[in-house]
Amino acid sequence: MGRRKVPLEAALRKVDFSTARQASPVGSAEERPRLPAALFRELREQARLENRTYLMEHECKELLEGMGIATTGHLVAGSEDEAAEMAHRVGYPVVLKIVSPDVVHKSDSGGVRLNLHHSEEVRKAYREIVGGYRFQHVVGVAVQPMAVPGIEAIVGVTRDPNFGPVLMFGLGGIFVEVLKDVTFRVLPITDRDAEEMIREIKGYPLLKGHRGKSADLAALKSLLLRISALVVAFPEIRELDLNPVFLYEQGHTVVDARIFIGETTDAETAAPPAANLKKFFYPKSIAVLGASGSEGKLGYNVLWNLLNHGFKGRIYPINPKSAEIQGVKAYPAIAAVPDAVDVAIVIVPAEAAPAAIEECCAKGVRFIVVETAGFAETGEAGKRVQARLKEVIETHGCRILGPNCSGVLNTHHSMVQSIGLIGELGKGNLGLVAQAGVYAAGIITGLRNVMDFGIVATIGNKMDISETDILEFLGDDKHIDVIAMYMEDVTSGRRFVDVARSVTRKKPIIALKSGRTEAGKKAVSSHTASLAGNDEINSAAFRQSGIIRARDNEHLFGLMKAFAKQPLPQGDGILVVTYTGSLGVAATDTLYLNGLRLADLEPELKTRLQRIIPDYVTTLNPVDYSFSMEPGQLKQTIEIGLESADVSGFIAVIQGEILGSFVDVLKKIDTRGKPLVACVACKEFMMADVIRMERAGIPVYSTVEMAAEALAAMRRYRLYREEASK
Repeated sequence: MGRRKVPLEAALRKVDFSTARQASPVGSAEERPRLPAALFRELREQARLENRTYLMEHECKELLEGMGIATTGHLVAGSEDEAAEMAHRVGYPVVLKIVSPDVVHKSDSGGVRLNLHHSEEVRKAYREIVGGYRFQHVVGVAVQPMAVPGIEAIVGVTRDPNFGPVLMFGLGGIFVEVLKDVTFRVLPITDRDAEEMIREIKGYPLLKGHRGKSADLAALKSLLLRISALVVAFPEIRELDLNPVFLYEQGHTVVDARIFIGETTDAETAAPPAANLKKFFYPKSIAVLGASGSEGKLGYNVLWNLLNHGFKGRIYPINPKSAEIQGVKAYPAIAAVPDAVDVAIVIVPAEAAPAAIEECCAKGVRFIVVETAGFAETGEAGKRVQARLKEVIETHGCRILGPNCSGVLNTHHSMVQSIGLIGELGKGNLGLVAQAGVYAAGIITGLRNVMDFGIVATIGNKMDISETDILEFLGDDKHIDVIAMYMEDVTSGRRFVDVARSVTRKKPIIALKSGRTEAGKKAVSSHTASLAGNDEINSAAFRQSGIIRARDNEHLFGLMKAFAKQPLPQGDGILVVTYTGSLGVAATDTLYLNGLRLADLEPELKTRLQRIIPDYVTTLNPVDYSFSMEPGQLKQTIEIGLESADVSGFIAVIQGEILGSFVDVLKKIDTRGKPLVACVACKEFMMADVIRMERAGIPVYSTVEMAAEALAAMRRYRLYREEASK
């Protein structure tokens, strides 16, 4: 054991921290980040020999400098004479810090002396530090120049069980300690990710410049990209803290650094892409193992759904006790089916499932849907049965959806596999991925009245086929324009981010993710990890991949129908037409709070509008007709707005008692690519007319706030997609 020996003359350097060294931007043609692999292996081996799970500060800084990242240095003195010599050479004032494998938190234990101005102070500080740790193994004392204060920042990395390594950035001091003004991204990050991280913290105005101080944003972006490259190159880095980092008008310097190391876990290994799922979603033949002719049984429901929704392919009920089920020839075992089977739906008791799946694989079935419950979700015994399922499919190369799911629905293929009876469905452009089968069944049962789904996939325990696999398929399916997701956790998070980012450049993804609280948060070692709550990382991953996050179910449903039924706003100007001024004011507030505004009609259009509005109406946006608003007035107002270059969308606030009289008028309006949404207060009490309006393609909301939020989300997504396409 002992400190790394670096020749003093080679190691000593004079640093002018007022113009701290600035590395070239990562990714530039002139310089790629250096990856000091040999040095990292040496440091990691030294830590292993000393039974350490972290690198000491001087080791961290040596590694960072090997990446071209400026620090306050990594010199370690073994005596007070050496400390004094180092201090003289680096220049006063200096800082002394304990270097010991037994000490992680140096400041808390009295192992730091600041602002030392001459050799006697250095010698005294050296003696005090070494004496204070006489019962610990002391490697030496680090000697570093006092950094010139700058804008204080923190950069860190933690490991998330779903997404793997995650980068954090924020301002230091009170901003991180009290306000927690930090942001996250899943690694590796891109140039755009780094720029967004810098801009989205609340303290960004301080970085741009405040009271004569500013930060070198190019150098800061380079730092974030270099840390990303470092951690991706060396996955043994479990956690990392650079705190503080001083940001200057030119460059930056790392004042303190901490790195924890360990082994890479299987959960962080990138999952391979899924096989082509075309035959899974568009099969030509389906076998139902556990099919039943007894009403009320799940095997009855699945077969009934396939038959009554007109599945055009071949259906093979499998039941050893019946020759015919629901009018269809049955077979005693799947091996007895004379033809090839694309998909098998398994609805047998959990303990019988491994044998049933073994038979399916032996038959040559490529895709299996296990709708039975009683697996990993029930405890240890269920986990063992589920593990057996995984062994079977890995041996045979088959794919499983579930277990504990409700199968797949594809209206464009007349296929409904649900374990719950589903009524008539229209063909739609909505795709839905739901982790909970019962959740999806309930949504479809209710929302089929106002929305048309194209594909719905429930994934249950997602033992094999995951939300990412299905998302990737839906991204390419020509029938699907909008994708919604209900998620409880994420499998293979890095691949999920990559796939979602690719899909959102073509189609919007709207996700409702449960688990927003801090309950169950694991114990952590670093400052970064303590700030990285599960929900913060989920939100960061969604932002990074362009996913629109819904805050609750009602928000999810509201966004789904807006995106599915209406075009995206081309601009930010909205025309509000209402029968009550109070809701017009509420709509105005929400528009401006969400990045939209009231459109300003051209003078000629204002004159035309004034001819049709009552004399008591004093504002032309919102247009408040009071209780005298009639369908014809609303139609004329919208048609005037359609001619305005400043109007990019409409909110129509309609009196519920007379909603029915507006439906036929509004559905005949050609909105010319401009979205129209409606608000009907207390719409729950006039659902028949609301459904008629929704079926006419106009989303109806209970509040103007929800209507305005939907338009704002659509506008933000359009801007995101335009930016992503550059």
